[in-house]
Amino acid sequence: MSNTIIIYCLTNLIIFFLCSKISYELNLVDLPNERKIHSEATAYTGGVAISVIFLTAIITFDTFNESLSLMLSIAFLISIVGLIDDKYNLNIGSKLSLQILPIFYIVIFENFGLKELGDYGYFKLDLGAFAIPFTFLSVLFLINAFNYFDGIDGMLGINTISVLAILYFLVSKHNTHFLVVEQNIQFFLLVIAIPILFFLLFNFSFLNLPKLFLGDSGSLLLGFVISLILIYFANQNFIHPILLAWSVVIFVYEFLSINLIRIRNKEKLFKAGRDHLHHIIYTETNSLIFTNFLVSSMNIFLFTIGYLSYSFVSPIVSFILFIICFIIFFVLRNFYKIKYKI
Repeated sequence: MSNTIIIYCLTNLIIFFLCSKISYELNLVDLPNERKIHSEATAYTGGVAISVIFLTAIITFDTFNESLSLMLSIAFLISIVGLIDDKYNLNIGSKLSLQILPIFYIVIFENFGLKELGDYGYFKLDLGAFAIPFTFLSVLFLINAFNYFDGIDGMLGINTISVLAILYFLVSKHNTHFLVVEQNIQFFLLVIAIPILFFLLFNFSFLNLPKLFLGDSGSLLLGFVISLILIYFANQNFIHPILLAWSVVIFVYEFLSINLIRIRNKEKLFKAGRDHLHHIIYTETNSLIFTNFLVSSMNIFLFTIGYLSYSFVSPIVSFILFIICFIIFFVLRNFYKIKYKI
């Protein structure tokens, strides 16, 4: 297995390098403007490279079950949707319409619907007939929440790593029959994380590697994959859904906060702008490292609150805290939007 991992890592490096070179040759680059902080045209095909690497992972490793392999296969289609958007700058209607197609396929035809939202002692949130539309909207929600985080170098990649680390932790802490049957799930999470780590080397031009952005192909891809992993975990009934919600808490809070503020101010939803959390922090600190550290730390800190309340009190308390913490987060976000007049 160690030799296979080494081959997989080398494959990562080669695919990223080739993808970056081809992208610059084909002019698949993100041009700087007044809204963006980069000063040079930069290839935006990092997400496409990751999706290709995921496909090679299915071939390289024979330990994934059908559901896990299906996630990575359909994710390639989402990355193509993002690439089309990057290339042709689609309007929001066209962009959402194209996202809907692979989501519709995997939810309807591959039966990837979320069945319930957990047992909270006093009540159980069974979705019943609402399972399919709820799953559909949840995946679409999280895909675009991830897209909101792709604004500065490292932001989405590092925060996705934080989510995968949390999920790895949850798997290790919940040693149930599921893990006996599916002992490869932690390995699967590692396989997902490796290309993201390699991407970060290119994103930060480590050792003068060609610079790469994730682009919409990457942000939609990562949001889609994480969404399906959460659904898969929830349906296996070995990690409570509220803990899974806490694992992506910063994405959920930020997406809801921005759009609620925009609705109140009668602004366009899903517009490109600099009213995101990472832009506010970067404006204050002018430090990519600190901004990335602070936002990812927020996700881990908030998850810790949720996990401790779940483990030492009860799921219902963790659920209530999820709502209370969002209210506090929203109030603070609104304050800083006013402060910076964004």
